[in-house]
Amino acid sequence: MGQFQKRLIDWYDKNARVLPWRSSASPYQVLVSEFMLQQTQVDTVLPYYERFLEAFPNLEGLAAADEQEVLKLWEGLGYYRRALNLHRSARKVVECFDGKLPSNRDDLLKLPGVGPYTAAAIASIAFGEAVAAVDGNIRRVYARLFAVEGALGEKDTETKLQSLAADSLLRERPGDYNQALMDLGATVCLPRKPMCDSCPLFEVCLAFQKGLVAALPRRKPKPKVPHLTIVAAVLQDGEKVLIAQRAKGDLLGGMWEFPGGKLEKSDASMEAGLKREIMEELGVLIDVGEPFGVYKHAYTHYKITLHAFLARLKAGESLDKPHGEPETEVLAWVLPGDLINYPMGKVDRLIAEKVIAHNSINAQ
Repeated sequence: MGQFQKRLIDWYDKNARVLPWRSSASPYQVLVSEFMLQQTQVDTVLPYYERFLEAFPNLEGLAAADEQEVLKLWEGLGYYRRALNLHRSARKVVECFDGKLPSNRDDLLKLPGVGPYTAAAIASIAFGEAVAAVDGNIRRVYARLFAVEGALGEKDTETKLQSLAADSLLRERPGDYNQALMDLGATVCLPRKPMCDSCPLFEVCLAFQKGLVAALPRRKPKPKVPHLTIVAAVLQDGEKVLIAQRAKGDLLGGMWEFPGGKLEKSDASMEAGLKREIMEELGVLIDVGEPFGVYKHAYTHYKITLHAFLARLKAGESLDKPHGEPETEVLAWVLPGDLINYPMGKVDRLIAEKVIAHNSINAQ
């Protein structure tokens, strides 16, 4: 065992974070945790993980579940394609692997949504396979430990970091070693204000020795994040409102939303843009009423400001007899109190909550 590997594993044995998917956790629990932890912090994941395991305590139960139930339990955690891929992975394990999660990286890579890091993490943590897992925290630790000065995301840099991870792996305890690196990056070797005085590796860290800790890892300049203006309709029919299900391949695929879309430069006004979007999406003409709130949200690659409006179908219009070929196929007229049962993204959930509150006020 090398010098820094021993220091790291000794530190981990004393300071490892207590997490429900560690120690006696089943491979299935490790699978769920790794899907949830993709691009999401541990503290955010913990309550979702507990609820998810309560609803689906084993792989067979998840495989047999309805997709909408899975999405509903995931609501609020974001990156909803993870939920769909986890559900599909469970079904594939049942169908193709006799209900047993593959125990090696190569077979794990055959599951939907499982990339190189996730496969290596599951294989090493759940099954003890000697493979290096390299996530964002681990890349940062190695970039500093070995003073790797290339920018993250560049091919040569990523190849170098992968090589360092593979060469440095503690093969006797690969799962613990990978998790030790994760914990070090998450609690000590932080992106900003790293706590070098508390680091078990500071004496052998090349970035520390060279005074480069604050400069590493280097990152490519981020492109400007585009901002979109979105319009959405709270279409009313008596006490009910209309919601539409997003197509499976789209962002937030399988989730429900209030219909609408992106405002175009050619639109004379927000109301005009909303009428155009509803015609394209639903194939009907609408009367746009009063504004129903402004909502802002940031996604991975862009930001939105959504303007919602109350609306009704024009007299004589029917969703059963649309003009042309509507883009949206799955629609539902829903009582406000039932909106809670439909999985939605953050912005549409905020609109739904306002619909429920608005309906309660009108009912008094």
